[in-house]
Amino acid sequence: MRISSLAALGFLAATLVALPLQGADEPGWISLFDGKTLTNWKPSESPTSWKVEDGAIVALGNRSHLFYTGPEAPFKNFELKVDVMTEPGANGGIYFHTEFLTNNWPKKGYETQVNISHSDWRKTGSLYGVQDVRELAAQDNKWWVQHIIVQDKHVTIKIDGKTVVDYTEPATVTGDRKIGQGTFALQAHDPKSVIRYKNIRVKKLD
Repeated sequence: MRISSLAALGFLAATLVALPLQGADEPGWISLFDGKTLTNWKPSESPTSWKVEDGAIVALGNRSHLFYTGPEAPFKNFELKVDVMTEPGANGGIYFHTEFLTNNWPKKGYETQVNISHSDWRKTGSLYGVQDVRELAAQDNKWWVQHIIVQDKHVTIKIDGKTVVDYTEPATVTGDRKIGQGTFALQAHDPKSVIRYKNIRVKKLD
């Protein structure tokens, strides 16, 4: 039977709409971003620094942090995977075990650095200010997977499957900047930093 071009296009469109978000078919993984809106995400200062474009959350503008506020939070032991792409000179980050703050840098939890060619020497995958990475494990203008694993006091950070941080928090650490529980946040660092985040998925661990 012959199918008209219009019918074929309609079938293709319906098929594309029905496709699941990446990670949805991975056992135990939950998507935190629908690829279209900022539903379940809340920006702090400078909310105009965030938009959704071509299935990705784009950070571009004055300092702001975008916090996950959906029903899956809080998170304690988990694996988080985020597809990330930077434009040259960009600086950003992915926070975990944090909480919403209306302005300034998040005070609670840890930041995993996103930076390929910004002047800050702490490069992508660094557990910022705790266990920093000087070597480049990714490239600007190319997607990579930033994989963060937290199990009790142990933090592992992988870039495209390569372990760049393996850290166990000492019992002597006190204050807010420590492992506990909380939510995730993405960082818009400054008006010259353009970063895209997509396929944000999490697996909760026991």
